[in-house]
Amino acid sequence: MGLSKRQADPTAGRSSRHVPPPVLAAGALGAQVLLSEKRERTKRAKAAGALVAAGSLLLMGGAVIEFQRYHTTVNPKTMDTTTLVVEGPNRFTRNPMYLGLAGLLTAHALWRRSWSALIPVAAFALVIDRTQIPAEETVLQQRFGAAYEQYRAITPRWIGLPRRN
Repeated sequence: MGLSKRQADPTAGRSSRHVPPPVLAAGALGAQVLLSEKRERTKRAKAAGALVAAGSLLLMGGAVIEFQRYHTTVNPKTMDTTTLVVEGPNRFTRNPMYLGLAGLLTAHALWRRSWSALIPVAAFALVIDRTQIPAEETVLQQRFGAAYEQYRAITPRWIGLPRRN
């Protein structure tokens, strides 16, 4: 008994209104520029922004390296996912790439010294959390079953300390 096209790919039949996460992040970046005032960039703001950006890039890069190491796709919304990656940054967060994108947006807000520039960061995280991640989790559940359930029970969706079984 095979899976129907809809079961095999939960994105099948999805409207063309789906926006890829990097495009959402770029839109949030544009909104940050529009929402924030022009302020002098202090050394402290530049350093804080650079530190958060560096950590975010390391998080994202580490995740990509792990996915490459296991020869699997970084796009878990398709059944092309061959391995459930739970090593590297994925030990601490189930979504290191989205957390990294949110971190880069936060770094930009720090660099701009703008509280209002944090609004698009929150909007980005909310949209990803409510639309993108649930679709991916559906595929991972279908693909990896109990192994994914165990990983999901231990590892936080965004940030936090991993729970012990």
